[in-house]
Amino acid sequence: MPGANISPNQGKLLNILARACSSKNILEIGTLVGYSTIWLARALPEGGKLITIEYEKINYEIALENIRKANLEETITILHGKALDILPEIEKTQADPFDFIFIDADKPSYVDYLKWAIKLSRKGSLIVLDNVIRNARILDENSSVPKVIGVQRLNDYLKECQEVDFTILQMVGEKEYDGMAIGIRK
Repeated sequence: MPGANISPNQGKLLNILARACSSKNILEIGTLVGYSTIWLARALPEGGKLITIEYEKINYEIALENIRKANLEETITILHGKALDILPEIEKTQADPFDFIFIDADKPSYVDYLKWAIKLSRKGSLIVLDNVIRNARILDENSSVPKVIGVQRLNDYLKECQEVDFTILQMVGEKEYDGMAIGIRK
């Protein structure tokens, strides 16, 4: 799914970031077909765990197969359903905070996902959000596109966010002009 997946270069960036912060527990919100999931899981040390959430049934099924083909079934737990319904359950059952959280799901819910990421992380955890520039469409104050409005809300929230120190990294490449917000939990 080249138009929706992260690019190979972005996958490698996520892998390096996860290794740089010595991640043992990773949370991913928005699996799609498991491409970013596999990049992140390969950054984990032996015994590391990754939980990923996917809403779309067909994507969930394809991701399961891709995870199996990558021999990562012991490392990755993929959950099917609406992330905002599943995250409270994760909060109840997850013993340790997540060291790394990657958010690449429905853009209108980005602020809610970030609030959950803050709850489920610890001081020093990395939080990364994809698609935060959207070919500069976020600059259109009159946009009626839900994805754009969701990212605009996120960027407004990032200005006020006291729990995480963020920067936005612009990216030009296979997916045109976009970017990732990369932050460290205070």
